[in-house]
Amino acid sequence: MQFTTRIDAPVSSVHALMIGRETFKQWTSVFNPSSEYESDVEGSWQKGSKIRFMGTDADGKRGGMVGYIRENIPGKHVSIEYVGIVDGENEITEGPVADEWKGFENYTFSDNNGATHVTVDIDVNDQMKDYFHDRYPRALAKLKEICEQR
Repeated sequence: MQFTTRIDAPVSSVHALMIGRETFKQWTSVFNPSSEYESDVEGSWQKGSKIRFMGTDADGKRGGMVGYIRENIPGKHVSIEYVGIVDGENEITEGPVADEWKGFENYTFSDNNGATHVTVDIDVNDQMKDYFHDRYPRALAKLKEICEQR
């Protein structure tokens, strides 16, 4: 799936706010109000870093997705490769459950006369297409709001 938005803010600012710990929580709250990330290099989206996108479900159980930062070129491109899920404290990276979630989420940033054009390309399994079709535009609208208020 692909999603795009135009944000009236500089590329460097949009990139930094998208992955900043506190602002990440804000714009991804559209997916899960308790959304956050954990990295093996604290606060880092360095190439090669392991990253876990976590949240709590309605029953209070923590879970999410586990992946690796495959590329992070400030103001240009971020690529995340998902390798499985997190169920409680257990990472599941092999088998049919993990296979359903493997894929890439790529962000491309380009400057357009001082504004930023953000393109998101994401691999989505069939069961999540409607969910992301609804939520991703709302999440990008929230990111746009955060960036344009700064």
